[in-house]
Amino acid sequence: MNITKLGITAVTLAAIGALTLSGCAGGGAAPASTPNPGAIISTNGSEPQNPLIPTTTTETGGGKIVNSIFAGLVYYDAKGATVNDVADAITTDDNTTYTIKIKPGLTFSDGQSLTSSSFVDAWQYGALLSNAQLGSSFFSDIAGYSVEKDSPLTGLTVVDDTTFTVALTAPLADFPERLGYAAFYPLPASAFADMASFGESPIGNGPYMLDGAKAWKHNEKIDLVVNPAYDGGRKPKNGGLSIRFYANEGAAYSDLLANNLDVLDSIPDSAYGTYQSDLGDRVVNQPAAIFQAVTIPERLPHFSGEEGTLRRRALSMAINREEITKVIFSGTRTPASDFTSPVVDGWSDTLKGADVLEFNAKAAKKLWAQADAISPWTGTFQIAYNADGGHQGWVDAASNSIKNTLGIDASGAPTPTFAQARTAIADRSIQTAFRSGWQADYPSLYNFLQPSYATKAGSNDGEYSNPEFDALLAKGSAESDLTAANGDFQKAQEILLQDLPAIPLWYANVTGGVGLDVHGVVFGWDSVPLFNEITKG
Repeated sequence: MNITKLGITAVTLAAIGALTLSGCAGGGAAPASTPNPGAIISTNGSEPQNPLIPTTTTETGGGKIVNSIFAGLVYYDAKGATVNDVADAITTDDNTTYTIKIKPGLTFSDGQSLTSSSFVDAWQYGALLSNAQLGSSFFSDIAGYSVEKDSPLTGLTVVDDTTFTVALTAPLADFPERLGYAAFYPLPASAFADMASFGESPIGNGPYMLDGAKAWKHNEKIDLVVNPAYDGGRKPKNGGLSIRFYANEGAAYSDLLANNLDVLDSIPDSAYGTYQSDLGDRVVNQPAAIFQAVTIPERLPHFSGEEGTLRRRALSMAINREEITKVIFSGTRTPASDFTSPVVDGWSDTLKGADVLEFNAKAAKKLWAQADAISPWTGTFQIAYNADGGHQGWVDAASNSIKNTLGIDASGAPTPTFAQARTAIADRSIQTAFRSGWQADYPSLYNFLQPSYATKAGSNDGEYSNPEFDALLAKGSAESDLTAANGDFQKAQEILLQDLPAIPLWYANVTGGVGLDVHGVVFGWDSVPLFNEITKG
């Protein structure tokens, strides 16, 4: 899941471009044989948390699929730049009212017409409170949006089959760049008759489509084939995708080594010491817009009010990020100094209060003692994580660092699958701290901050709320100047560094590899391969 005013700087883009997979990327060695245009590309994935409805797909397992079978008004190229897809033009005179024209004659994969109503109806559905869509907050800037009652988006108006207008509640200079995110995808008219059934076998308008009504084999895989109706800039050079849901990254890596998997986008931590020699020039290791943290909801005992703030700060300073990223991750992670990513324009490592992210055993013990003076600590501190994602190593290391520094019982709490972990987090049944993080939807500081920490935002799993933080987000998003906007977002982050609704850990590189007869692999700015560019044979 995943635009240019609040995008990546030219220097960063050049760096990422230089780090695309050598020997397999578009500029690498020539294929040893003629690629088979009908070849199916196999890749790793995870069982989606929810039905494949764009407005409720906010996690990477479902996002990898939804982004392949749908096309939005725009898409993002490998470097994060915005490219028109369904849109013919997006114009505005005041950054508040936008006129959107789509290309005529487009259809969904089953032949249903794709018109301006396909977007407007989908956005109305996604924003309506009673539909409880996890991505609903992405529509919060459109007139009529409400988190208190069912309310139509009055800012949306269908002009004709290829034109609609969007009225925002305040100027947003980067609104067009946001429109490549999944929540803004169109839906066919048939979807609204039975959305639950549609989510099991969705009909999209993207470069791929499901390979039949039973293509999604839950907890096993999903098979996609080329959508002949797609006529945008992401036309596939292969015959389709087989996205396999592995129980753990080790199994996926073993399949890659045996040449039974074509593309792997995550090397297990157990292989960090050997994967470069194992794969040679088939390795990828490049910066990506991925941030990892531990979220501790205020509803948990000992984590509300002043006591909770003191304990969060103590825990943060009890984690030795430098040691963990070096020993566990072999340098494929970088200790975090904020809540975003170094590949995004506006990132800073000099924010006020960022010292709370540095390992300091003495300060951590002092803060913990101050919290104990308010209410003595009882119980065990646990970090929940999905066992199928290769997280045990770092969770155990972080728990040991906390245990040794603070003298408390600390441990990991594994859940078998990502989908199960996300369900417990989303329905608030989880009773521990938990692994969290963000893979950017579009390259902007705002996108890291608003969905995860704004009041009642769709991915605000810790239920954090701070009006001062919300106000700075709103101020920044309305700025027409990039420098001013990023200044507001940096001030907002300094509030987060005081409150610590999540404890930042590190930024992640995308580390992966490709099979022996696979070519043209490029990993994008968001760590996801550009599947349509991959060939095999």
